[in-house]
Amino acid sequence: MSIARRRLFAVMAALALQIGAVSATKAETLTVGAYPANPPWENKTETGAFEGFEVDLAKEIGKRLNADVEFQDLGFQALFAATSSGRIDFAISSISITNDRLQNQSFTQGYYDSDIALIASADAGLKSLSDMKGKVIGAISASVGEAWIKENTEKYGFSQYRGYNAQQELLLDVQSGRLAGAVGDIAGFQFAFMKMKGMDVVETIPTGDKFAIMMRKGSPLLEEVNAAIDEIKKDGTMAALHKTWLGTEAAAGSSINTILPIPQAK
Repeated sequence: MSIARRRLFAVMAALALQIGAVSATKAETLTVGAYPANPPWENKTETGAFEGFEVDLAKEIGKRLNADVEFQDLGFQALFAATSSGRIDFAISSISITNDRLQNQSFTQGYYDSDIALIASADAGLKSLSDMKGKVIGAISASVGEAWIKENTEKYGFSQYRGYNAQQELLLDVQSGRLAGAVGDIAGFQFAFMKMKGMDVVETIPTGDKFAIMMRKGSPLLEEVNAAIDEIKKDGTMAALHKTWLGTEAAAGSSINTILPIPQAK
């Protein structure tokens, strides 16, 4: 074989190796499960596109892992089976880290403190929960807010509790003064207040819960995705998502701004 031909084959072999290396490092598609009736975290537009805080977070993670992101529309309970079976790579939908869940699933670090809050009309003059003594309070029926009210009625002296099936009805009764205040998910309230003016978060009620990305137990993607969240927090992207979707700056020292360890089952 001539030197020229040997050189040609060598060049072709080198190109093949380079193409193979690129193919090996090119990201796969990340399949993300979401329950898209959960604004501001996940929602579907009229065109069927996914949008929301966690949707943007998943896209940002994909970008940092050089991966395409494909969303699957799933019911909330279906997310757990979908991660366990490997049908999806990870799940979003304001999923709280709990020790029970950690027995069967893996979670990234938390990125949002899922606290509840007392809200009221800005004209109500409330400054704290203690101002609710003798007043009517509301919440979404069967919610964490309702459970908290029932556990704390004696402590704060609420005169009456009213349960609601829809948040819009709850907010309208607070705005009109038919309720002195309401308790529920602070993120949902903040999202609503971007359009409904004249409403205030009076006092935050810490729960200790944190939202995180859920994966199959022992997922090989856990470390990579968690490292991407580290960077998203470090460069301020997570705080920017909070501002965009909740309309407020994240509190200093919150999970939005703080790099946390990967949670472990106890």
